Amino acid sequence: MKITVHAKPNSREEKIEKFGEDSFVVSVKEPPVEGRANEAIIKVIARYFNVPASSVKIVSGRTSKLKIIDVQK
Repeated sequence: MKITVHAKPNSREEKIEKFGEDSFVVSVKEPPVEGRANEAIIKVIARYFNVPASSVKIVSGRTSKLKIIDVQK
């Protein structure tokens, strides 16, 4: 399943908000440096969908706030 994610790095708390069928806003504490925010986003999404982090892959938008992520269930 592919979802669209708007990333919010450097947030005060980690949270995920659903907007529509397959759109999410994911807030993480980590800064967008050396891929740390991307790793945190993957962990938050994996926890939300109750899948291992290895089942979550960023398809596009590694350096953008708007990302397309593939979640394997």
